[in-house]
Amino acid sequence: NTSEYEKYACCPLPPYLEDSGCVIEEDDNGGRPLRDVCFHLLKLYSDRSYELDQLLDPRSVTSDPLDFRLSWHLWEVLRALNYSHLSQQSWGVLNSSYAAQLESEGLWEWAVFVMLHEPD
Repeated sequence: NTSEYEKYACCPLPPYLEDSGCVIEEDDNGGRPLRDVCFHLLKLYSDRSYELDQLLDPRSVTSDPLDFRLSWHLWEVLRALNYSHLSQQSWGVLNSSYAAQLESEGLWEWAVFVMLHEPD
């Protein structure tokens, strides 16, 4: 019994934004609202062609947009489950960003391991 524009529930925000109330955090790049990674996984489950860029965005998990730990590992799990519709450019950015993050922490051996997953 609500009108079309009246909200009846809060948006599924990332964990670090949960206590901020019922607000929509807009993405700077595409104007898409930020959603929790679990929401994106449910969308992917219901639609195998769901855009993976939103799911693998680090801001869907953490407030640090340069923390690619979970995004990279999640992508590797999705690849093992035969999800392959991430663009080569996004895949390369994910690999190189996580490798750079590991290298900056002094874990260069693991950075090399991550870069070995790069097809080109």
